[in-house]
Amino acid sequence: MEFNNLHELLRGLYDEMLPMSATMATVAKGVAGLGALFYVALKVWQALSRAEPIDVFPLLRPFAIGICIMFFPTIVLGTINAVLSPVVQGTHSMLDDQVLDLNKLQEQKDLLEKEATLRNPETAYLVNNEEFDKKLEELGWAPNDLVTMAGMYMDRTAYNMEQATKKWLRELLEILFQAAALVVDTIRTFFLIVLSILGPIAFAISVWDGFQSTLSQWLTRYISVYLWLPVADMFSAMLAKIQSLILERDIEMLNDPTFIPDTSNTVYVIFMIIGIVGYFTIPTVTGWIIQAGGAGNFTRNVSQMAMRSGNVAAAGAGAAIGEVGGQLMGNNQGGQKTK
Repeated sequence: MEFNNLHELLRGLYDEMLPMSATMATVAKGVAGLGALFYVALKVWQALSRAEPIDVFPLLRPFAIGICIMFFPTIVLGTINAVLSPVVQGTHSMLDDQVLDLNKLQEQKDLLEKEATLRNPETAYLVNNEEFDKKLEELGWAPNDLVTMAGMYMDRTAYNMEQATKKWLRELLEILFQAAALVVDTIRTFFLIVLSILGPIAFAISVWDGFQSTLSQWLTRYISVYLWLPVADMFSAMLAKIQSLILERDIEMLNDPTFIPDTSNTVYVIFMIIGIVGYFTIPTVTGWIIQAGGAGNFTRNVSQMAMRSGNVAAAGAGAAIGEVGGQLMGNNQGGQKTK
């Protein structure tokens, strides 16, 4: 089974386990209902004890959350997935285009390297059997010729072993690169399934007073984990673009008849290692994209600054009023003494 089929299998697994969230919704309804009862009773009791009018708008929050719990797979998960799916599709199409260009350039480079090796008389026999047989026919059976013939066989064997080792290392790194991508996708699917199934419980707990942040934290974590795949596709597309630029430069140099190709593929190996390590930084990057509580902290800081400014202004106004009042009292006393 190919790696692309495994990614499709994980997406199908998520779709099949998504309806299981409806089972948790039954338990969540009871928890949310009890929490709504205490929440409404507490708010009404506070308003009555302070002889204040009852604000109805905050009391609608538990009922709105209850509706989300009742239709959780459709309203909550369906809406979030519908909004984020175009992002996943866009980044995946970007990756497909870059990989397609990379494969074409790699095939072109391999062909040019073979042609460049054939142009060199000293290395042509290493990659072409006809050139090897032709060079053997030019030799005789003298001792020096036998030594040269043995050296040719040894050089060709060493060249084939070197190419086989490079190909093996390249395939190994490609497998590790694909495995790293599959590990990230598997963990992402697991997290999404857990968040989807236990999402109604998180919504129900957020109804209780003091646990309101549970709702925003659940939304933050779900969206952050969902964005792992788009970020991974963007990272892979970036690496593919870098490799494409390197291949284009190598192809441009190989078009020069006097250029001797370097078949070490060191740069390719380095970028494959970078890609393997970089895949495990994706959760950190997605945590930078969306973060809950930022606007609340900003609003709280602005409110504190406004309160401090108001206190300073009030103190200044009080001092000014006291000074004016003192002057008026002094003037009145002076008028009475004159009389």
